[in-house]
Amino acid sequence: MTTSRRHSNSRRNNRRKNNKKTIVPHLVVCSNCGALTPSHRVCTECGYYDGKLVIVKKIKEKKTAKQ
Repeated sequence: MTTSRRHSNSRRNNRRKNNKKTIVPHLVVCSNCGALTPSHRVCTECGYYDGKLVIVKKIKEKKTAKQ
């Protein structure tokens, strides 16, 4: 029969610490439009990165009601 030994508090806590981790994205303000975007990514609102246009966005035109 094997006897179980007690683990120290630090070993127990090291095992449990990964259950509480949450991922919080680091957001920065876009220099072109001011929207919050993840760092080192193209802005999803305007398509600019590092002050340069990377993705051309199409602007949806609002349909007016016919009278």
